[in-house]
Amino acid sequence: MLVATWNVNSVKARNDRLLAFLDRTRPDVLALQELKTVDDGFPFEAVAERGYAAAVYGQKTYNGVAILSLHPLEAVVRGFDDRDDEDPHARLVSATVSPADSLPLTVVSAYFPNGATVGSDKWAYKTAWMARLERMLAARHRPDERLILTGDFNVAPTDADAKNPDRWDGSVLTHDDVRDALTRLRAWGFADAFRAVVPEDAAAPGPFSWWDYRNLGFPKNDGLRIDHVYATAALRPVEAWVDRDERRTGATPPSDHAPVLVRFAG
Repeated sequence: MLVATWNVNSVKARNDRLLAFLDRTRPDVLALQELKTVDDGFPFEAVAERGYAAAVYGQKTYNGVAILSLHPLEAVVRGFDDRDDEDPHARLVSATVSPADSLPLTVVSAYFPNGATVGSDKWAYKTAWMARLERMLAARHRPDERLILTGDFNVAPTDADAKNPDRWDGSVLTHDDVRDALTRLRAWGFADAFRAVVPEDAAAPGPFSWWDYRNLGFPKNDGLRIDHVYATAALRPVEAWVDRDERRTGATPPSDHAPVLVRFAG
């Protein structure tokens, strides 16, 4: 099973790229983030023509997440679905994927808050959101399930996930508080499926999944790995890569993120 995640930074602006990516790559499951549209603005018909079911949780102008699947989608949950005050931001959607030739699995597409600046209200929201995600996992899932948590986590877990880590030191993407929160998420029962196949190498940072539009970030490969695929032990990753071609300039301008893909056995 091939699972991909991609922050498209506006599904409307990236519509042609999205459809071409589906045609070319044919992932079993594609998690999307930053749709920047309400549900009615999502290209349901075009993705259905390519064989994909879609679970979408949209929002005008900001945020928005989705799960596309070549297999039936069931038990769709939008948001945290808990007893806390509901988050007005569309950052989380989950669904059960039911392949005909293997056991079902649950996929969660997540768009973690950026945090703006450490100490700000948006930073407090980010850390609280990550803690809420921990509680949701503990309440609704078990580590022995077939479960994938994937998306734009807005956290580079280690210095090997940044081309120039000194520049990002202590930022909202590398601060110890959010790195520790991500460590707790993994400790709940996840492995970093990408790193299970492509080990960390401090001497050769990367691969990266995000590059700033400014200052020739992509041509200089001055990026960060902030898009992740986390999987429970019931799923075994066997191949992983970043589709850098989707970050290259083309007829349709690229997102500042590239898709991250992981193939699982069984």
